[in-house]
Amino acid sequence: MVENPFDAEIRVGEIVKAESFPEANKPKMTKLWIDLGDDHGEIQSAGQLDHHYDPEELEGRQVLCATNLGSVRIAGFKSEALTVGVPDEDEFPVLVEPESDVPLGGLLF
Repeated sequence: MVENPFDAEIRVGEIVKAESFPEANKPKMTKLWIDLGDDHGEIQSAGQLDHHYDPEELEGRQVLCATNLGSVRIAGFKSEALTVGVPDEDEFPVLVEPESDVPLGGLLF
């Protein structure tokens, strides 16, 4: 197996709670609480997701998260992971998701 040259640990998680984040400096931000399974627990993340997603439709979705990049505070909210997305034509993130349900906490390889 080839080692990840960026040393980013990307794991699958399930969004258990999401809410709009109008206090953030960037527009269209969303707060996320993501379950990474029994071995890794629940983490928080923030991203510019309101452009494509209503918070209530995010709950229950599996997403990919970079979990070992450290944490940052955004308007008082501790974001512990980067939820992985790719830019659309207007540079707003579109989430990267597993095609079918997979075990939580699974490591991307």
